[in-house]
Amino acid sequence: MRAKLFWKLGLTYLALLIGGLLAVDLYSARVLRRDYIRSANDKLTALTNVAQNRPPRIDDTVDLHAWTKWMAESGARVTVIDRTGLVLDDSMHDPETMENHSNRPEIREAFASGSGESVRHSATLGRDLVYRAVRYQPPTGPPVVLRLALPLAQINFALAELRQRLLVASLVILLLGTVFSFAFSRIFSVRVGRLKDFSHRVAQGDFHPLPSERPHDELADLAEAMNETAARLDQTIQSLSGERNRSSAILRSMVEGVGVIDARERLVFSNRAFSEILGLDSTAIEGRPVIEVVRNSDLLSLIRRALRGEEGLGTDVTIGIVQPRTFSVTATPVQALETAASSGSSAVVDAAAEKPSGAVVVLHDVTELRRLERVRQDFVANVSHEFKTPLTAIQGFAETLLSGAISDPKNNRRFIEIIRDHATRLARLTDDLLKLARIEAGKLDLEFYPVGIPELIERCSETTLLKASRKHIALEIDVPPALPDVRGDPALLRDVLQNLLDNAVQYTSAGGHIRVSAAVDTREAIITVADTGIGIPLADQERIFERFYRVDVARSREAGGTGLGLSIARHIVEAHGGRLWVESEVGAGSKFFFSIPLAA
Repeated sequence: MRAKLFWKLGLTYLALLIGGLLAVDLYSARVLRRDYIRSANDKLTALTNVAQNRPPRIDDTVDLHAWTKWMAESGARVTVIDRTGLVLDDSMHDPETMENHSNRPEIREAFASGSGESVRHSATLGRDLVYRAVRYQPPTGPPVVLRLALPLAQINFALAELRQRLLVASLVILLLGTVFSFAFSRIFSVRVGRLKDFSHRVAQGDFHPLPSERPHDELADLAEAMNETAARLDQTIQSLSGERNRSSAILRSMVEGVGVIDARERLVFSNRAFSEILGLDSTAIEGRPVIEVVRNSDLLSLIRRALRGEEGLGTDVTIGIVQPRTFSVTATPVQALETAASSGSSAVVDAAAEKPSGAVVVLHDVTELRRLERVRQDFVANVSHEFKTPLTAIQGFAETLLSGAISDPKNNRRFIEIIRDHATRLARLTDDLLKLARIEAGKLDLEFYPVGIPELIERCSETTLLKASRKHIALEIDVPPALPDVRGDPALLRDVLQNLLDNAVQYTSAGGHIRVSAAVDTREAIITVADTGIGIPLADQERIFERFYRVDVARSREAGGTGLGLSIARHIVEAHGGRLWVESEVGAGSKFFFSIPLAA
């Protein structure tokens, strides 16, 4: 910094000196050139007067050439041009090889007003000339222009001599100015360098004061002010650092996503949870415009409303497409107090206006909470609906029997059988609900034994084979021999596999195909039930394991299903330490997989 300031100050003085000398040089050259052109114009005016007083004979080529040579003895170039721009004669060039001069400014001006002047570069001679042209009307024939020109070569020599003298004087002045400017710059830059080094030490946390400056001038006062400022900064920074560390630790450890946006809609702070929610790198999003970071229109609109000063903003937003997550968002404006000072000599505060200088956004993941609320609502609605249908049928047919149909030998037995079937359905639904409640409460008693996979599949397939044959559905068993046993409750595992097989028969059309297979890896066995049924949409593949959720409601109720089978099956499999999942494509069938750990 010292070297830079030293050279800046020294070179600034030198630049000012050089600028002044260049200005003198340019001004002198301009004045000298202007005076020479004025003198040349005066001489050319006198020569054109002589030419007009003794004009040439235009129709006599020999006399015209002799007149041109006579006029050229004055040192001027003499040219005679006719009205069409054709050069009739020239004292310095063969007129037959010269181009048409009708576009020359002095020629056009002479034909138009009687005389013309210009200072320009001659394309014929390749040098700068001062031109003066006058219109001459011969006794016979059209008018012509008599043009005389003087070169500017003399002025160039004069300018070179002037600049040479100025260069010598400039070198002397620059030498003296260099010594003075660099000596002053050295003293000044050393003192400023000490102040700069002190400011760097303060920036790095070293608040030791500067020694007293000599001489006592404005820089010494600045050093004392910086010492006092450093002492106060030391106290303030210690206080703020502790406060900031506590706040930062609290914010960054929060499971809720926290983001701070300034008035220019830029993200200035975010904790790890906030960046994870948006799926971005926390070190890369701070400082970027919020429109580049937040791709959710509802969240972006809420932030902008908070930046406009709206209070109490909160809503739920859904982020993500493949696996959407729901967040409860709260946006609060951050107020900054700005004071406006009155114009005048005294700094009097006129008013204080509050306006948002940013906003704080908090995102709380309520995905599971909203899912549980939806499941609870669906459960209540589905249980009510599942109970209402058989109860309504039982009540209706019982009232019909009491109204006299019990004496009808044709229908009384059929009505009683319908009441029995619906009562059986109610009993089965109640049993499933009780079983599910015991499983979810952790009260399901499991008795673990080594279970053979071929025997498990064979017993369930025997039960399924009759149902499949009624619908002309082919049932294929693909189980490798000598599979190791799994560890589990035989009865509950049969319930799981039987439920998957019953669903496969139920949702596969006549002429379809069901395949049961098993495979074993190092830790678990995986049993697969694949069908060629109606398939399950991607959006429903996770929800089918919820209670009472059905993909095809009409077909499920027609078959007497309770809608609890897959939910019970998943709980049983998870209680065994395994997993239950599905892969399906609409119209192409489904594959249900469940894994069970191998027996030790």
